[in-house]
Amino acid sequence: MLDVINDFLSGKVLIPLVLGLGSYFTIRSGFVQIRYFRHMFGVLHGSWRTGSHQLSSFQALTLSLAGRVGTGNIVGVGIAVSMGGPGAVFWMWMTALLGMSSSLFECTLGQLYKRNDENGLYRGGPCWYIQHGLGKRWLGIIAAVLMLVTFGFAINGLESHAVSHSLKDAFGLPPMWSGLALSLMLGIVLIGGIKRIAAVADLLVPLKVLAYIGVTSYVLILQFDQVPTMLVTIIKSALGLDQALGGLIGSAIIMGVRRGVFSNEAGLGSAPNVASVAKVSHPVAQGVVQALSVFIDTFVICTCTALMILLSGFYTQGLEGDGIALAQNSLAAVVGEWGRMFISVVLALFVFTAMLYNYYLGENSLRFIFDEPRKVLILYRALVLTLVFWGSVEDLSTVLAFADITMTLLALVNLITMALLFKICLRILRDYDDQRRAGVETPIFDSKLFPDLDLDPLAWPPLACRSSTMKLGEPSDSPGISKQIAQA
Repeated sequence: MLDVINDFLSGKVLIPLVLGLGSYFTIRSGFVQIRYFRHMFGVLHGSWRTGSHQLSSFQALTLSLAGRVGTGNIVGVGIAVSMGGPGAVFWMWMTALLGMSSSLFECTLGQLYKRNDENGLYRGGPCWYIQHGLGKRWLGIIAAVLMLVTFGFAINGLESHAVSHSLKDAFGLPPMWSGLALSLMLGIVLIGGIKRIAAVADLLVPLKVLAYIGVTSYVLILQFDQVPTMLVTIIKSALGLDQALGGLIGSAIIMGVRRGVFSNEAGLGSAPNVASVAKVSHPVAQGVVQALSVFIDTFVICTCTALMILLSGFYTQGLEGDGIALAQNSLAAVVGEWGRMFISVVLALFVFTAMLYNYYLGENSLRFIFDEPRKVLILYRALVLTLVFWGSVEDLSTVLAFADITMTLLALVNLITMALLFKICLRILRDYDDQRRAGVETPIFDSKLFPDLDLDPLAWPPLACRSSTMKLGEPSDSPGISKQIAQA
């Protein structure tokens, strides 16, 4: 019954809404994800640290990639290609292209309505922009509960199950021991809070992404003569032009869009939680950076996995199989048995950093619901660590179906909220565009220009307040801000 409900919500409701609103956001914004594609790298450059106790734009990006780049990039792609054929990859690309605009705007909203917490750090996400943008705290609490159940609890147990059984297949390691090790390492990091989570993500996310891209790129180079042909096959299959694969066009669209959405998470409401922690000069700046993470997730990492599988000879048309085993066998067929072990190790890295991300989403939700969450957070951490261990030794397929439903409901709440607040998004984007056209290298957000919005003055002080407390030549939050304030 859970599968029936899930198929209806994701197939008949979520996918049309994601594609429809993604197209609407893209057209109304003048194809912002294409206009600002080169600018994405420019914003990221020089944003490695803030020079304060706040997190930087780059740290927020690595936190986001910690969650986006996970089991979906291996397992999800394997399932999509097996059931939808090569054409599923094309529809994953299209979903990501539209999703880049959705991610940009949801993360811009997260930045815009973020708040300072009791530790002087920023907090934000769908719950906050539902409350302060729509004025509906009750709906924000519903979103918080859905996020807590989906990411904080269910997905962590499922990912623990995936990595523990992958390590068992590759190294013969009993799932109980791998689950125990995951729980212990996770507990050590969680004690340090968001700052330690960001520090670990800073180290592990670039490592896991570069290692995976490096090895899969090596596999593609070895078979480079077949890559152009396979890319043509992907496009033909997606459009129903390949006679041998024409019957899979419906499955290609459904599997490509579904796996694409749940891999890059654009529009689902999860990414704004980590995008909001960054200290930036303008809300759109972090939205631009987060759009880049969607590109990295799908166009780079998912494409590497898909091509590796399709060129390996292990791909079987229309047959659903074990996504992990498919990726392991595909890599081993080209590089030898060490490829099977490599997939398991990379998957372990993917899962560990994703667990940190998932935990933070749950913690952020609890901080929204409760005014004094200290005792609740201790209980929450204990439950997360218990579920990670339990998931390593138990089959949680029923939990997966339930998590898909709660994630879909969360996405519906977030997407409808984005649609209702989109006029505000366009106003903020227009302010950013105008400053860029005027030659301002680093646009600055002046909250006094938006007096009708319920913003936190500690997060976004009016420009006059900044200029009165900052002298020209003093260290600034981002390059060029002092000079631009002085000129203003």
